[in-house]
Amino acid sequence: MRHTVVVVDDHTLLSQAIAGLVSSFENFEVLYTCKNGKEFITRLKDPKMIPDIVLLDINMPIMNGLETTEYLAQHFSQVKVLALSVEEDDTTIRKMIQLGAKGYLLKDTQKEILQSALNQVIHTGFYYSQKVTHLLMDSLHHKETPLQCLKKRELEFIRKACSDKTYKEIADEMCLSPKTIEGYRDAIFDKLQIRNRIGLVLYAIKNKLYTLE
Repeated sequence: MRHTVVVVDDHTLLSQAIAGLVSSFENFEVLYTCKNGKEFITRLKDPKMIPDIVLLDINMPIMNGLETTEYLAQHFSQVKVLALSVEEDDTTIRKMIQLGAKGYLLKDTQKEILQSALNQVIHTGFYYSQKVTHLLMDSLHHKETPLQCLKKRELEFIRKACSDKTYKEIADEMCLSPKTIEGYRDAIFDKLQIRNRIGLVLYAIKNKLYTLE
């Protein structure tokens, strides 16, 4: 029996290369590839297009890996998510696992490890690398403060948001799309449990992320 896999990554050549590699593994076949989470979810409307495993990138336009994983957990829980990303940020890895990912691999992972991970996800339901296992153990003993959960780029966004710049101007300065900036804003509001930009500025000043001149 061959288990089905879908590759979701916005880099077409890389996506095709990963698909070719997975197809060379015994007992695995790639159904198709997608450029983002929204495209993947649209394909799932056809029952024949629902895979056993999705190899999912994190940073993608339109619908990223975090959003896709959360959606799958709620609507297609039978699809096992195995993250495959260049993102090494501890917070991102923890978030993916919390949202329901069954494993997390970096894109420079060796062929044998990828094959082993796919097999383990099929047979045991999950694959945790040494790094992920350590992160999960640390989470049991240490609870991060909201401030510690912020990524470098999120901190940069906060400092720029403590100004009269519009979100569009901030997006231009950070070389990001307005939609990505909106994602940063919403994620930060959620992490810090604040409701608006004024609350964000007050939090930044209180925690010395921004100082008034």
